[in-house]
This record gives sequence, C-alpha cells and structure tokens, in this order.
Amino acid sequence: MKTKKTITGRELKVTSNKSLRHFTIKTENSKFRTLAMSQEEFDSNENNTGNDWQQFLNSCSGDYYLVK
Repeated sequence: MKTKKTITGRELKVTSNKSLRHFTIKTENSKFRTLAMSQEEFDSNENNTGNDWQQFLNSCSGDYYLVK
C-alpha cells in the first residue's frame, strides 16, 4: 500500500493487485476499486501521483466502483 498526497493535502492509500490488474483506492471515508485493466494500462497507472488518482476518481466514474 502506498500513501499518496494530493496538492490539497488529501491522503489516498493505493494498493495494486498485479494478478488481477486493478487498484484499490482508500480515501478518508470510502474505498474504491478500479475495473480490470490491460497490462499496458495497469503499468501506466502504477506510478500515478495522488493528484493523478484524485483526477481519476473525479473523471472516470465508469472505470471504478465503491467497495463496501
């Protein structure tokens, strides 16, 4: 698990699952999981910053879901 900070100071905890090629993103109040990605897309997102993940959550609503 990697803790990433956004420019506003928000902390996001991101865990990657290499075998299923998805990411789990924990915020202060919620937990989200991305849909399975192609290997190329997964590798591309592996080094995302906190701001990159925040932008992903804000703009890619069909590419992740809320984990209960």
